[in-house]
Amino acid sequence: MRRLTAALAAVLVLLTPAAAQADVVSASFADTFADPMVVHGEDGFWYAYATTDPLREGEKVPHRIPMARSRDLSTWTYVGDAFAAGQRPAFAAENTAFWAPDVRRAGNHWIMYVTVTETTVAPGASAIGAATAPTPAGPWTFVDTPVVAPRPSGNGGWLWTFDPAQLTTPDGRKYLYYGSYFGGIWVSELSRDGLRTVGTATRVAIDNKFEGAYVVRRHGWYYLFASSANCCAGPTTGYSVSAGRSRDPRGPFVDKTGQSLNVSRAGGTPVIAPNGNRWVGTGHNGLVTDARGQDWLVYHAIDRGDPYLDEPFGINERPMLIDRLDWIGGWPTVRAGAWASDGRDSGSVFEPRPGRALPAYSDEFRGRAVGAAWTFVRPDPAASVSRGALRWPVQNADLTGMSNNAGVLLRDAPAGSWIAETKLTLDLGEDTVRNYQQAGLIAYAGDDEFARLSAVAIWNTRQVEFGHEIPYAGATSYGGNIAGTPGRTTTWLRLAHHVDPRNGEHEYRAGVSRDGRTWTWGGVWTLPADTTPRIGLVAHGGATPAVTASFDYLRFSRW
Repeated sequence: MRRLTAALAAVLVLLTPAAAQADVVSASFADTFADPMVVHGEDGFWYAYATTDPLREGEKVPHRIPMARSRDLSTWTYVGDAFAAGQRPAFAAENTAFWAPDVRRAGNHWIMYVTVTETTVAPGASAIGAATAPTPAGPWTFVDTPVVAPRPSGNGGWLWTFDPAQLTTPDGRKYLYYGSYFGGIWVSELSRDGLRTVGTATRVAIDNKFEGAYVVRRHGWYYLFASSANCCAGPTTGYSVSAGRSRDPRGPFVDKTGQSLNVSRAGGTPVIAPNGNRWVGTGHNGLVTDARGQDWLVYHAIDRGDPYLDEPFGINERPMLIDRLDWIGGWPTVRAGAWASDGRDSGSVFEPRPGRALPAYSDEFRGRAVGAAWTFVRPDPAASVSRGALRWPVQNADLTGMSNNAGVLLRDAPAGSWIAETKLTLDLGEDTVRNYQQAGLIAYAGDDEFARLSAVAIWNTRQVEFGHEIPYAGATSYGGNIAGTPGRTTTWLRLAHHVDPRNGEHEYRAGVSRDGRTWTWGGVWTLPADTTPRIGLVAHGGATPAVTASFDYLRFSRW
């Protein structure tokens, strides 16, 4: 298995297709290179583009779409910024930023699609702009009309018109995908010159879950890659990529289990998520194919040991990484499911299967109360055991930030590697806003040090979030990644525990099922080696409307 080199401090690191067995460190030109996109130029160079940010620690002036080039996808040289200070299209406001470039060849010239964060229409009215150039290194000239104009939200605001990605189909038609959490991901057909949209836009992925679309065609399928969760929560950034596919570029896109990406309980087959090594926030991808036909995922990530450009807080430091993309059973996954490499043999992502049951640590809730093995942090007298289940009305409380007023029901975990599982029944309704009612499992080392796996209402969506909070720089840092799809009322949840032999950290991986048989395994969060986390249950986030979480059991097994 080829390994991606570690992004050392102040070093952009990439995996070269030519480096079959060796780690190769690129020339240092950037500490951060977010929302990356790579294309192959007619001159034989690979060209990389990134969102507007400083490139290095201590820089005070951002680079307006920085560009780099490489002969081998490994050693990169900075070649300048696409746009000079003050350069902007006529519809852009003076305070605009340019994000998430997408560059494509169009005949004898090149087109860069880019997010224009502020326009002259109104504050917060973003758009997709375009610039053209004779070469992939520029010079770039803006087109003075937007490709996708600002879109009203219908309630006095503006939909997020972010993250463009272009697709050309075998019949020569061009499509542009765009959008973000506020509004969802949409696709529009483009004019022949690629500089304006035509016809009616189609939403292909739901709002409040997906952004950063990228679409490729493979074996007659169109694969929509999209990122979920928070891009920029420093050491707890859970940003991850999942995929759906369709026979039509306008969708509908569904995941491996047949779940649509465009409904409240949206699906998404994992492509990459944090795996327990140094990298978190593995998201916002592009894709390149080398001369041998091997696909590579281009994405950014955050080193949890060095998460900010200017510590202890500041701009999230998101270097570009490239890892091998494998297709297994018709679905994409990075490094055959091992996900991001950190320069070591970091195959720490595991596919756990329950083995020998551990009844001494388990509870089937068959009595009239929880047993003596349980301990309540902030007891809730409303929680009770009856009819073979623990029933717990969802509390108007939370654990994140300074809240720390939610109840946590805990018991000791076994030593070694194990899986904890519960069957949760929680009726969160459909499509309505019920922020942030949730219930599920927790690995708990303290109120500010935990990993929480819960079925949750996030605005109009129903998701399974694997949240993580840790102390950081005198405060707390919280983020989460999205793992699997909850059932209509019943969801099975698993936390698989493993101790990293290299550093003794507790690694927890999230598993989700809608039927108790077929499981989707998501990302990994870690808790320190010097802690002894307990495992338990939570039910909190809001008491209105009233809803009760029902846990059928908590079972432990070896894996």
